[in-house]
Amino acid sequence: ESELLKISYIFPNGDTYGECCHTPEGVMMRQGTGTQISSSGTTYSGEWSNDKMNGRGTLSHPSGAVYEGQFRENMYHGRGTYSFPDGTTYSGNFNNNFEGEGEFTDAEGHVWAGSFHRKAAPGLKLKLNM
Repeated sequence: ESELLKISYIFPNGDTYGECCHTPEGVMMRQGTGTQISSSGTTYSGEWSNDKMNGRGTLSHPSGAVYEGQFRENMYHGRGTYSFPDGTTYSGNFNNNFEGEGEFTDAEGHVWAGSFHRKAAPGLKLKLNM
């Protein structure tokens, strides 16, 4: 069983991270709950397992885009919400980043529902609040 260390670790590329553990081989791994701030300004705060983003977390990009939800193996996977810099949002299921059933809210506040495959969303339907 590896022991959790509360340290601030600085990676060679300038990224910083807080809760790590040593493997039996002496390798430093991100584990538990922590925040990593990359030198490019991207911040992930949430759960880690096996040195990867696994579990619930929030990933904020310098552009203003934010993903909040579930991760698996460093990818958006499960339920989550992606907020774009222009204020539009996608909320729903993610499968290996952008794929799944969900709802997209446009800049006017209209909600579109359907299937999303990366940047394509064939067959979107406008949800009317009547």
